[in-house]
Amino acid sequence: KWRCVLKISEHTPSSLAIMENANVLARYASICQQNGIVPIVEPEILPDGDHDLKRCQYVTEKVLAAVYKALSDHHVYLEGTLLKPNMVTPGHSCPTKYSPEEIAMATVTALRRTVPPAVPGVTFLSGGQSEEEASINLNAINTCPLVRPWALTFSYGRALQASALSAWRGQRDNADAATEEFVKRAEVNGLAALGKYEGSGDDSGAAGQSLYVANHAY
Repeated sequence: KWRCVLKISEHTPSSLAIMENANVLARYASICQQNGIVPIVEPEILPDGDHDLKRCQYVTEKVLAAVYKALSDHHVYLEGTLLKPNMVTPGHSCPTKYSPEEIAMATVTALRRTVPPAVPGVTFLSGGQSEEEASINLNAINTCPLVRPWALTFSYGRALQASALSAWRGQRDNADAATEEFVKRAEVNGLAALGKYEGSGDDSGAAGQSLYVANHAY
């Protein structure tokens, strides 16, 4: 997996930043395939900012279009790749709240406009969403009333681990409880990837806590 990060502001991401990051991802993908490795291409647009859903969709489309142009330029075999993008969501400081259905429609529309059907799978990152938000939004994406020629699934870090880490707390005696929480989130997201998750309705526990960290750096 290779991750390139872009941030939305009044003047970013610039056309140069989009193009240069797309070329880095494409070069990585080409090198992977030359060595028998499936590249996971990850252009991430951060949730930092107060931009609305429409602005995120616009930027996501521009970024993905550039990525697939670069992949073509580098002769990458699309059937042997995976895409790991952000969902189209408003900035974390955006005052407007959007429904999972609105997020799903914006996300799938952006993908349909930019990602070739030759790509077998799209594995979403969670991008600081709570565990429950990430699951509900993934489910909405898989029930969106638009044609979706790719497998749409998850490649979450924090949104799979938060409840498990909260249950574990670094104590060996809590290992079974942590395992139980991890398996629970994996099962929930498995259902969401099939469009069969109905939501727990409980946002009070660790699963409902936002995992967003401003200016987060890995």
